[in-house]
Amino acid sequence: MMLRTCRVLCSQAGPSAGGWQPLSFDGGAFHLKGTGELTRALLVLRLCAWPPLVTHGLALQAWSQRLLGSRLSGALLRASIYGQFVAGETAEEVKGCVQQLQTLGLQPLLAVPTEEEPDSAVKTGEAWYEGNFSAMLRCVDLSRGLLETPGPTGNILMQLKVTALTSARLCELTSWIRKPGASLELSPERLAEAMDSGRDLQVSCLNAEQNQHLRASLSRLHRVVKHARAQHVRLLVDAEYTFLNPALSLLVDALAMRWNSPGEGGPWVWNTYQAYLKDTHERLRRAAEAADRAGLAFGVKLVRGAYLDKEREVAQHHGTEDPTQPDYEATSQSYSRCLELMLTQVSHRGPMCHLMVASHNEESVRQATKRMWELGIPLDGPVCFGQLLGMCDHVSLALGQAGYAVYKSIPYGSLEEVIPYLIRRAQENRSVLQGARREQKLLSQELRRRVLGRGLRVPH
Repeated sequence: MMLRTCRVLCSQAGPSAGGWQPLSFDGGAFHLKGTGELTRALLVLRLCAWPPLVTHGLALQAWSQRLLGSRLSGALLRASIYGQFVAGETAEEVKGCVQQLQTLGLQPLLAVPTEEEPDSAVKTGEAWYEGNFSAMLRCVDLSRGLLETPGPTGNILMQLKVTALTSARLCELTSWIRKPGASLELSPERLAEAMDSGRDLQVSCLNAEQNQHLRASLSRLHRVVKHARAQHVRLLVDAEYTFLNPALSLLVDALAMRWNSPGEGGPWVWNTYQAYLKDTHERLRRAAEAADRAGLAFGVKLVRGAYLDKEREVAQHHGTEDPTQPDYEATSQSYSRCLELMLTQVSHRGPMCHLMVASHNEESVRQATKRMWELGIPLDGPVCFGQLLGMCDHVSLALGQAGYAVYKSIPYGSLEEVIPYLIRRAQENRSVLQGARREQKLLSQELRRRVLGRGLRVPH
């Protein structure tokens, strides 16, 4: 039955040599999932679309533990939110989740649920960052060990959060980076040389302790990428808040100079670009042109962005211009322009340019697949798609069954580690969660069909 469904989906949805055939995201691929999975997905997505649950998630979790006890509260979380969005706690649990995804034509994009919040004073000290460094190395090994046979593009991908390895406060030196004359002292070339040689780096605007932390941070980043390269795992660096991103891009540029050279075999370090920021298209254009001039491979994860409310609050607090697009339509237009720019780059540079279309928006995905067909970019080429585990499965499954490379962003770890991480992600992605109404509708339709016993519905 599953094989029959796969054949139908592939024949109906995939691009063909005879002409463009748009993908259908009508939930037809839900036939590949069990009734229990669909029921949990519907209930959890409805819960996550309820604003009080997202806003007061940590307080509600603490209240649940006091009222029900840790064991029962944990069991409820594992059966609902944790089970929906997390691969598991042990390597075996993660492997089971990934194997299930692979049977559906999907690939894993593992994410260590560890990071530093810019306004947090709790997570400090080199020991904390060194612990995160060890977790990143284990994630590299797990990513490699999970996939004996890589996906359609041959790529094993993993997310990397820079503020898990270096202080967010140190990244705020971006205000100094923008000053005239500062570019030579904190240039990608100088940072790359310091990473590769291990020699001390003295930056005049930093005190002795900050310089020491910068050296340790550069060493951690360099060693993570070196290990990932040896294991054939490509690292997708997450974007963060606007006031951190210039420093993150500087670090990515430094790593790219060392690890994205043609002789290394394509981009091992990718940066993330957030289309909801006003200057993203211009920054992306400049970065792509700079990589081309330098002869470096270029890897990009393109997202809409997740820190809208926080960005606007910060801008209002400091009396500065709001860096974000005025509305969702403007953000979608920005995403479309950035997508067109990158697909054109891919068509010109081939395997030297890689792109992840990280979007839950059906129109953006349709635009990407159509332009890939028009530009002659093969399905097994350097373009892939990404969505969150447990969300947007009607899009992910349709893409995967049509032969595209699709990755699901997968956090893993204990309840204590992951639940706060999930709540932060939910708070940052309110619009995505509240906008999942179409997915809820498709889930409801499929569950009603099963209850009424109408048999397997073959898409037309």
